[in-house]
Amino acid sequence: MTKVAIVGAGITGLASAYFIKTQYPQVEITVYEATNRAGGKVKTVQRDGYTIELGPESYLGRKTIMTEVAKSIGMSDEDIVTNETGQSYIYAHNQLYPIPGGSILGVPTDLKPFMLTKLISFKGKLRALKDLSLKPIAMEDENDISVGHFFRARLGDEMLENLIEPLLSGIYGTDIDQLSLMSTFPNFKALEEKHGSIIKGMQQVKKERQQLAHHNQKGPQGQFKQFKKGLNDFINQLENWLVNQDVNFEYETKVHDLVATQKGYFVELAQEERVFYDGVIVTTPHQSFRDWFSSDPKFDYFYQLQASSVATIVFAFDEKNIKNTYNGTGFVIARTSQTDITACTWTTKKWPHTTPEGKVLIRAYIGKPGDNIVNEKSDDELVAIAKKDLSQMMTFYGGPDFTIVNKMPYASPQYHVGHIGKIKEIQQHIYENYPHLQITGAPFEAVGLPDCIQQAKDVVSKLLPRLV
Repeated sequence: MTKVAIVGAGITGLASAYFIKTQYPQVEITVYEATNRAGGKVKTVQRDGYTIELGPESYLGRKTIMTEVAKSIGMSDEDIVTNETGQSYIYAHNQLYPIPGGSILGVPTDLKPFMLTKLISFKGKLRALKDLSLKPIAMEDENDISVGHFFRARLGDEMLENLIEPLLSGIYGTDIDQLSLMSTFPNFKALEEKHGSIIKGMQQVKKERQQLAHHNQKGPQGQFKQFKKGLNDFINQLENWLVNQDVNFEYETKVHDLVATQKGYFVELAQEERVFYDGVIVTTPHQSFRDWFSSDPKFDYFYQLQASSVATIVFAFDEKNIKNTYNGTGFVIARTSQTDITACTWTTKKWPHTTPEGKVLIRAYIGKPGDNIVNEKSDDELVAIAKKDLSQMMTFYGGPDFTIVNKMPYASPQYHVGHIGKIKEIQQHIYENYPHLQITGAPFEAVGLPDCIQQAKDVVSKLLPRLV
């Protein structure tokens, strides 16, 4: 019988086991996890009637693979919720501005609200409209370009710093002027090449989305999905489904090394224990696996790959102790403002099901590229810093009922320019030289939860046909 080891029980590892069992049910699987729980960065807390996400908050609904997996393991439409639609804001120059209507990831698709916004100066607006007549931007560095360089060239510095950067760089925790366009938003370059303008390209995207929405009989829908009992409900249901398919989970079991043979791998565990497997899928952070391949220079990139530290800071208030006059779902923060936090979600407004009546739930995010605040400050210090920053946008009349800080040290790989080229080389090298192995996850190209699931599906399709 074919035996496969999966290293890591985060969403990528669980999804890898799922796709193996749905396509190759006879394969014997063991999942090794160094901690005492599945889910990785996904972490839901149920407390005092609240449903609180400490890691990822939701997933992008148009990437349907996560919804499809959820339904296939027994979850229903009633288990899945969509975010409340509402105004989002940008905090720039120490002031909250509504994100202009019709903009998609900061790119204007409706020129009237764009011309009316006070977020961008008239001069900045005229510069942005030059995009309509510019030639495509050349990519010289390994067929890649930074997100900052691309948007500065197309829309100008002001648009980049006040609108594009706060929306995009926070997703990856990377300096916008180092963030790889082809690793993160290659569709922007494709649209620019096809339509001769990023504005025209995004106008076409908007048109196509409107056509799809026209067939939706439920009216306007938010773009994010969640589960009524939190993202951990999906993790728990998937874990239970896998256990029922005879997948073996070994928690609090750290993998120390992989020892290759012609027929597979010995997975080296504590106390010199070794277990043989025909194939191995590694889904852990690169800091965990890079030493296993220290003799292969093709893996040296993972010693260069930096990772930033971020933290989520949750505040639960009685509604009488907080005043928020803005009717919206939250805001991101431009580099022109003097804050340590990078964004805030008004969770009660965006996800009403998460909060008891008469209460208010807020999530703040902290950890900028290049700073070390998450690692240097205590939880109490981070709470105080976040509350001080938030007091610029809302009024506090009393303290919170409780706070929770979730630090994620060195958790966000920095996709700098050239990243995707190096990753494709490594992936090809693994495929050609390691026929019993696949490695996937955040160090490669997955950030959003559906992307992690898609990567799991892809590596299973590469590895399993070679084993069974």
